Amino acid sequence: MILAVCVAAGSAMGAVAPLTPQLAEVFEQKVVTVQAQAVVETKTPRPTRFSEPETNSYLKFKSGPLLPVGLAEPEVTLHGDGRITARAIVDLDVVRQKQSSGGWFDPTSYMTGRLPVSAVGRIVTADGKGRFELERADVSGIPVPKSLLAQMVNYFTRTADTPQGSTIDDTFELPAAIRRIDVGPGHFTVVQ
Repeated sequence: MILAVCVAAGSAMGAVAPLTPQLAEVFEQKVVTVQAQAVVETKTPRPTRFSEPETNSYLKFKSGPLLPVGLAEPEVTLHGDGRITARAIVDLDVVRQKQSSGGWFDPTSYMTGRLPVSAVGRIVTADGKGRFELERADVSGIPVPKSLLAQMVNYFTRTADTPQGSTIDDTFELPAAIRRIDVGPGHFTVVQ
């Protein structure tokens, strides 16, 4: 779940910072800190700040085994004021085989292969809950309807615990006693 929150809350910087295994380790240590703080009660807010280079380094160097089949090369950009862009290479053949109706109006009937998918929106969090408000989505730079992105989200969020998956409009519980996530330009801050 931490990975999903981090993917949803990645950040943007003016200059492209290099992604390194060392920054991936920094990200991972911060996640360990957040998890450890979850079991220690306090009335004082505990912020932990993650940078875009740390987040994307983790996604590049450490997230591979955690990603579902058909999803690769995730990357996030944080614009500030809660706005994010999430990108990944999606194998639409995998999604189509498992989700498609095959009908004329099903967008996955017309797209095949591994293609870049982007979603831009706002992460809204408070009181230990969050939701994603989609502004726009595209496949290979071509705008697509929300329903196509919803199919992908539903497919990639299926687990043994939640075999029906999630919808793009679901409100979700934040893990590790996180109360909110503040998205700023180039970073996000987890507040417990």
